[in-house]
Order: sequence, then structure tokens, then C-alpha cells
Amino acid sequence: MEVVDTGRRHRWSDAEKLRIVEESYRGHRQASATARRHGISGALLHRWRRDAREGVLTDGEQTPSFIQATVVETPQQDRREGGAHPMGQMKIALTNGRRVTVGPDVDAEALRRVLAVVDGR
Repeated sequence: MEVVDTGRRHRWSDAEKLRIVEESYRGHRQASATARRHGISGALLHRWRRDAREGVLTDGEQTPSFIQATVVETPQQDRREGGAHPMGQMKIALTNGRRVTVGPDVDAEALRRVLAVVDGR
């Protein structure tokens, strides 16, 4: 009987994965060579490449991604009557199916943090 030591699993951070993915795009037929150089399978590298394209991998900073937006006319309600002021509201539909509605005075940095949490990043 032979015992084979496969070693310990390496835990790659998203930043490391992105760096490896970027390296794999640098030249013609570089994916397999990059995978060998880092000791990972070609299938794993291709999964990381797909995750990077879909915005699943981030380098710690929020990467903007585009989704379909629809502008809808809404009637303006009078604030004196106690109604909400819907003008300027933005409804954001996330890729995971959740929706967030914000007003025109939303703080962009706070919105970025909220979207990152709600979208599961």
C-alpha cells in the first residue's frame, strides 16, 4: 500500500484569485500555463475567470456592475398632505432578486456598503 500526501489546501483570497485571473489573460494560451505555475487545476482557474466576469470576485473595492434600470413616472405627492415624496426615488434590483429603494439624498458611500451586504458580497 502506498500513502500519498496531497499537502494542505491553499485558501486563496479574492484579491489573489483576481491577480491570477488577470495573469491568465496576459497572452495567448496562458490559462493552462498560469494554472500550472500556481498549482491549481485548469477547471478551477476557469471557474475563477467566470466568477470574475460575473462580479463574484472583488478586490476589496466595490466594482461597478451594470444591471437593467427602468425609469418610471410617478405622480408627485404634496409633502404638506403628509405623503411621501417619490420624485427622484431609485429602485435597484440586485442580481440575487432583492430590491432596494433609495431617495435622491442617499449617501453614495453608505449605499455602496448596503448593496454589498444585501447582494451577499
